This record gives sequence, structure tokens and C-alpha cells, in this order.
Amino acid sequence: MVSQFPLTNHYVLLRDAVNQLLEESFVPSTGSRNGSSSPARSLPLDVYATPDELVILAAVPGMNPAELEITYSQNTVTLAGTIPSATATEEGKAGTWYVSELWHGQFRRSLSLPFEVDASKAEATFEHGIVRIVLPKAEWTKPQKISIRVANQRERAIESGKQQAATKA
Repeated sequence: MVSQFPLTNHYVLLRDAVNQLLEESFVPSTGSRNGSSSPARSLPLDVYATPDELVILAAVPGMNPAELEITYSQNTVTLAGTIPSATATEEGKAGTWYVSELWHGQFRRSLSLPFEVDASKAEATFEHGIVRIVLPKAEWTKPQKISIRVANQRERAIESGKQQAATKA
């Protein structure tokens, strides 16, 4: 769907930012549905578009890519998983901790896309703790050039002749 409002994409991003702020500020931390004591957190993202695709970047340090779940449904991308705690590793359990500030735990992040994509051609890569999701724009959403055909003088003369013959009859 083409929007008649030029700022629509900015409103989508603003809406997502406000939703994230409200979730993190006002939703009570009562734990996640699976019974663990830590609630699912929102994952910060970088999102940008080129003329041909939408790219989503997310930092998931220490996570096994096989444990990252990425889904697409009704023009919404969702990332979910668990970033492990360094304190829970064998090495971490044996150590004496003085500072533990790196974020860890469950996360879930849904993002409404500002335009339709072809999810069947989507690709996700994982390198150095960064997941990169590339979603090609649906072909029909890309700008299309409409060619203009100029009628030549001969075509105009033929059309004019047909109109004159029809008026005489």
C-alpha cells in the first residue's frame, strides 16, 4: 500500500520506539511465561532500508546462532532467544566476580516493517555476535517507471480521418 503521507515511515519507527519505552518502563517485571525469574527483554536493533531491501542488525554476543529464532508474519519480524551469562559458564563459576554488567537473559523483539517484503528471499547471517537480516522489498512496492508513448503524425491523421468518416455517416 502506498501512503499519501510522506512521514509514515518515521511514524512507524517512532511508534516502535514508544512501544519499547513503555514496555521497559511500565510493564511490571513478573517473570517470563516459562517460569524463569528473568523477564523477556527487548533487543536493541539497527534498521535501515536501501532502494531494494530492508536490513536489520542486532548484537547477540555469546549466543549460539542455532538458538536464535527469527520469524516473519503479517509484515512483522520477530527475534527471540537467550543471551547466556558469562557468570554461568564453567570458567565463570570458578572465578571471583568483581563486576558483571554485560546484559544477558531472554529477549524478544518484534518490528513492524514500513513496507512489504518478499520473505521467501530473506537471508540471515551471523558473524562476531552480530546477526544481519536482509529482507528484499516486494517487487510491486518498488518504484516503477511508466513509459510515455508519443503518437506520431500518421497515427493522428488516421484517427482524425476515422472521426470525420464517422460524423458523415
